[in-house]
Amino acid sequence: MNRDVFTLLATDGGARAGVLKTSHGDVHTPAFMPVATQGSVKALDPADLKAIGADIILSNTYHLYLRPGVELVERFGGLHRFMGWSGPILTDSGGFQGFSLEPLREMTEEGITFKSHLDGSLHTFTPEAVVRHQERLSSDIAMPLDVCVALPAKWEAVEAGVERTGRWAERSRKAHSRANQLLFGIVQGGLYPDLRQRSVSFLTGLGFPGYAIGGLSVGESKEDMYRLTGLTTGMLPRESPRYLMGVGSPEDLVECVARGIDMFDCVLPTRTARNGALYVPQGRLNIDAAPFRTMDKPVEEGCDCYTCQNFSAAYLHHLFRSKELLAYRLASIHNLRFILRLMEQMRGAIVSGTFGEFRVKFLSGFIPPDEDAREAQREKWLTARSRRAEEG
Repeated sequence: MNRDVFTLLATDGGARAGVLKTSHGDVHTPAFMPVATQGSVKALDPADLKAIGADIILSNTYHLYLRPGVELVERFGGLHRFMGWSGPILTDSGGFQGFSLEPLREMTEEGITFKSHLDGSLHTFTPEAVVRHQERLSSDIAMPLDVCVALPAKWEAVEAGVERTGRWAERSRKAHSRANQLLFGIVQGGLYPDLRQRSVSFLTGLGFPGYAIGGLSVGESKEDMYRLTGLTTGMLPRESPRYLMGVGSPEDLVECVARGIDMFDCVLPTRTARNGALYVPQGRLNIDAAPFRTMDKPVEEGCDCYTCQNFSAAYLHHLFRSKELLAYRLASIHNLRFILRLMEQMRGAIVSGTFGEFRVKFLSGFIPPDEDAREAQREKWLTARSRRAEEG
């Protein structure tokens, strides 16, 4: 089955280039999926996404279930027609919301019961219901309900999550019936190699056409993320696509492609764009900073995106300082094009056998935010989550 779904075209060390076939077209890997949580990539339309080179996008079952409702999307012929996007769509299950909305949910063996963040109503997501919702949304790739354990966590807590994720995966596999939709398995196991191995062994025994790696990029160090990513890809079938969930920093994309990942998603490129942080080959710049007020050249010289081809850095600086809505669109176009061009460059380097050189050159020039800033951002997120718990 996997031979019909995924074709591996070239490898260079651990890095892979391939093609994933879906009912709405091919996805060239390594691939990055812009996040359209509620059926829209914030500030962009489908024409923008096509223009910047997106093969596939990601939407979220939990959020679409709450608003506008799965029934309405189905009535419009499915998510593709509803949002005007003709390319492939992957839908996440709501399992991550079981992690991120912990104060608003109760988890049992049957599933996850959420207290809606919109109106306080209760909704139970079972593995079978989540599969049914995604079949009605008509996405090309569906994800099963899983258990993502917050870090740091003891081995026993992560083991319980792995075991439940496996049982839910088996129930999801039995419930799935849509022939033109791929259902991927999700590997859990936290930072414990033995639990990652246990999760992989069980899921591969169920015979999914592709496998995601969950439970990373949730607060662990980059070194741990890279280590566990490499260990897990080494356990997964060579002929199956591998998807690392929730990772989108440029340096992380390069390092994890080097470790055998084929697919990524993350809100980071568009979220940072809306905050005026724009990617350039040297790292991230703050377009709101004073030096850009009079800069009569694009944010990134040589960039082929619509923003850089048509507007100066000074104009973007003005838009952000004036809080004009156009700022968010132009910045999002640039950041996503930067990421998608990076994926294209990595594909080309893998095919030509020069990925190792590309990796060294990129990482020697790109300076990411330091680990202290990353930890501060995580603490800010944890504080916000605690506040939601107190209020809810």
